[in-house]
Amino acid sequence: MDQPRYVLEMHHITKEFPGVRALDDVTLQVEPGKVHALMGENGAGKSTLMKCLFGIYTPDAGAITHQGKQVKFQSALDALHSGISMIHQELQPERHLTVMENLWMGRLPKKGIMVDYKKMYQDTVEVLGRLKLDFDPRALVKTLSVSKIQCIEIAKAVSNNADVIIMDEPTSSLTETEVEYLFGIIEDLKKKGIAIIYISHKMDEILRISDNISIMRDGKMIGTWRTEEMTIDAIISRMVGRELSEYYPPRKNTPGEVRLRVENYTSIHQNSFRGVDFELRRGEILGVAGLVGAQRTELVEGIYGIRACTAGKLYLDGKEIKIKRPIDAIRQKIALLTEDRKQSGIFPVLSVGENIYLRQYREASTCGKISYKKCNQIANEGVERLHVKTPSIKTPINNLSGGNQQKTLLARWLLTEPEILILDEPTRGIDVGAKYEIYVIISQLAAAGKSIIMISSEMNELLGMADRIMVMCEGRKTGELDRKDFSEEAIMQLATQFV
Repeated sequence: MDQPRYVLEMHHITKEFPGVRALDDVTLQVEPGKVHALMGENGAGKSTLMKCLFGIYTPDAGAITHQGKQVKFQSALDALHSGISMIHQELQPERHLTVMENLWMGRLPKKGIMVDYKKMYQDTVEVLGRLKLDFDPRALVKTLSVSKIQCIEIAKAVSNNADVIIMDEPTSSLTETEVEYLFGIIEDLKKKGIAIIYISHKMDEILRISDNISIMRDGKMIGTWRTEEMTIDAIISRMVGRELSEYYPPRKNTPGEVRLRVENYTSIHQNSFRGVDFELRRGEILGVAGLVGAQRTELVEGIYGIRACTAGKLYLDGKEIKIKRPIDAIRQKIALLTEDRKQSGIFPVLSVGENIYLRQYREASTCGKISYKKCNQIANEGVERLHVKTPSIKTPINNLSGGNQQKTLLARWLLTEPEILILDEPTRGIDVGAKYEIYVIISQLAAAGKSIIMISSEMNELLGMADRIMVMCEGRKTGELDRKDFSEEAIMQLATQFV
């Protein structure tokens, strides 16, 4: 019997939630031994489609065919047993357990009622060998890098005899070296006939690693193309439904006098930032560049009072200030939008409105009694000001796309009326359309005289948005570039200038 052309087919999938059609007649066909990129703006329907495939959601209409047979998964376990595996963006291994215990969790080999550790070790060596992974099966997961943990998830999928593996933003937390390592494994999986559904916003990666590209918009499948037919401009126009002639908004800010001066800032930890000096001007966007380990996040967390410092001074408008805790920074009209919005930004169990007015309870209180009418007014103003796309302020924030979650966090901070706004990777994991909206907000704030520190690992983002770029390497400031001197080569030279 001939093998079917497609290892997986999803035909005319429709899924509705109260007040919204998340998927509208979507069809996806995946070939064996190919990397099939699934692209679209946040909220386009990618995650909902994958959840329908993986048995987390039940489609309202449509059919799923796997290896030529129609299937209907009732749970993720059903999908796994059938050979479909998913590696999520937020890896959640049991870090206190070993590699082999993580690999076989939920299906530990037994000898009678006891766990057969000898067989588990041998089976782990066999699976890792198939993927050419040189790990110690007995190593604790907490001792491994993010890329190696991701490899364990891939090994787990292979051990389930998966012929379809879904990878959701697999390189979002990896270094360039780790990305190359992952791509090598993906190539080996392709040679074994395993299909990869690859979800990412990184277009250069998509053009390099994928064979086919499917693009979704507003819950609909726009189309599927061979990768060699596509360019970044073509992908963007199909994703957003319009041409983005300018990736960054026009510059309307004019940097003025020095607002913040940082002198000799040094962490209490020996291997962190040390001896850092810089100035931030009114109405300026100061970019901060550096490779992994440059200590950029640690520096701004030190300025904000999250991390302890052993030396250094801060001057605001020429006067020395002391910031020992975040509340001290907030009182000085300094705000920090953190790098990891899920872990240290949003409150996932709360609504959009509650996430916005969380810091405004005092303003919304009378004689100690909270006025929820006032809270809702504050939240609605924040949603309107930042153009947050949400059915209502009572919608759980977890239901929003990444870009709209980020705008919700910005709305929360802007209610504190900050004069200095520190943005740590403000567009990480956000699609190109939502990125542009965030850029517009940042540009408007700078034009209004706010001073902005913007950390980004995307060099093009810094080149497009910043007035000046400060570069760090291994905790030291290695140089500054004025806009007229911007280039990728100049930044990389400073980013690898070990002091």
